[in-house]
Amino acid sequence: MSRLRTIGVGALALLVLAGGLAWLYQDEVLLALVGFAMDRRLPVGTHQPIGWASGPDPSGRSTAERPPNIVLILADDLGWNDLTFGGGGVADGTVPTPHIDSLAREGVSFSNGYAANGTCAPSRAAIMTGRYGTRFGFEFTPTPAGMSTLLPRIGNRRPGRLRPIITTPVEDGGDLSFEALGMPPSEITLAELLGERGYHSVHIGKWHLGRNPGMAPHDQGFDESLLMASGLYLPEDDPEVVNSKQDFDPIDRFLWAALKYAASFNGGAAFEPAGYLTDYYTDEAVKVIEANRDRPFFLYLAHWAPHTPLQAARSDYEALSHIQDHRLRVYAAMIRALDRGVGRVLEALRKQGLEENTLVFFTSDNGAPSYIGLPDVNRPFRGWKISFFEGGVHVPYFVKWPGRLPAGDSFAAPVSGFDIYATAAAAAGASLPEDRVIDGVDLVPFARGDRQGAPHSRLFWRTGHYQVALVDGWKLQVNERPPGTTWLFDLANDPGERTNLAEREPARVASLKRALAAHNAEQAEPAWPSRVEVPVNLDKTLVEPDAPDDEYIYWPN
Repeated sequence: MSRLRTIGVGALALLVLAGGLAWLYQDEVLLALVGFAMDRRLPVGTHQPIGWASGPDPSGRSTAERPPNIVLILADDLGWNDLTFGGGGVADGTVPTPHIDSLAREGVSFSNGYAANGTCAPSRAAIMTGRYGTRFGFEFTPTPAGMSTLLPRIGNRRPGRLRPIITTPVEDGGDLSFEALGMPPSEITLAELLGERGYHSVHIGKWHLGRNPGMAPHDQGFDESLLMASGLYLPEDDPEVVNSKQDFDPIDRFLWAALKYAASFNGGAAFEPAGYLTDYYTDEAVKVIEANRDRPFFLYLAHWAPHTPLQAARSDYEALSHIQDHRLRVYAAMIRALDRGVGRVLEALRKQGLEENTLVFFTSDNGAPSYIGLPDVNRPFRGWKISFFEGGVHVPYFVKWPGRLPAGDSFAAPVSGFDIYATAAAAAGASLPEDRVIDGVDLVPFARGDRQGAPHSRLFWRTGHYQVALVDGWKLQVNERPPGTTWLFDLANDPGERTNLAEREPARVASLKRALAAHNAEQAEPAWPSRVEVPVNLDKTLVEPDAPDDEYIYWPN
């Protein structure tokens, strides 16, 4: 009996110890479960080479007679100050971006180019449809399973946080899985529109617009799609990669647990890419250009870079030995790879004799985030990704079309990501859909000076209660989460959004609120609910502790 009591006490002690360790390391346990679930959900096979389709122009036209090829290169979370064009650049401008800069030197720089949203998915939905995503319910950003649950658990224990991440109650009903949240098949994508003009359309990289049948890129007008099935640039332990993990960032911790090194082709099984992800996408884009040199094509190259997790090719990291800060050096190396990739795409167009008859767009889905802990990425603008301050939505926006657009010009009036749709359609000779509102306009006549004025007198952004109107240079921001804040900025004189004129200009605030209400009256209800509301400190990175008087917004995802 004594021995049994001893065993019982020992077992109880072990249970208490195990329970204590589980409580102490509960985040690690939960993240390990996320990784285990992803391993079961997304098995990844060995690399599969892609045999890109090729063929002649179905109309039998010569290169000179064909409508222009269209190449859209979209970066992910690229900061305004990440490029050396205009005097900026990572690490005080010591990481040049000559190839991306060349698009501005040889084309038109839209100096007030705006992303259609402060986060990736709604911004991409607008690019693909030429419409505000809110017109068809694409208001909130789809997040992977478990992320909206873990972010508050992990993030709210971060030292220095004064404002909590808030979980939004969601009623059961409908399919709220990550794969089901996307762009409805009823939308007419740019690929579908160009397909009617005989274009062969290819997507490479990120999608984030749904994966259920009818929503995937190969279901939405793309003849071929090399999809980013998951988001590691290389396996974490690969000898050719250098990693930077941000333990202060709950999003980063989730991504390292959940992501794998994986791609898929036209909805097939996942397989390992070949090499560092940014270079792999570039390699395949070059092959697409070579395969389609004899027919008009639309290439949507949707890079993941420089989105987290921060992973650099070792060769790029070693080339930047002058940067002492490890995190900054990894990030800079990612920008270096992105720029190299753009250069290789441009060189492929030249090599195939296609440069003169190709319309090239380059932009980002939104600005850089605070959660990478790098303070200079969006300078001189205030704010970050996951906000509608200029740092979140004011993005590099370059368009090159030799002989059709002036080289080295700058266009100052505001333009949006959804203008890519109408501009590409006009260049291809495609008629815009007449059964729905198209918010984008053709930018070519404005950039050439054939049409005077501004493409847009007003632009809007909305995600739940956080809403923004930009009308004739005046920008109203309303964030209703208590205590509730209203900002009014005169961007012509205050592009950094430092001086809030809301109390001084009540009549203008009222006028802009009326414009916002009129816009909202035309929008649809969200197709799915927000899951969390995240506080974003407007002037600090996530590394820095909050102070009581810091300005912030709450962003419903």
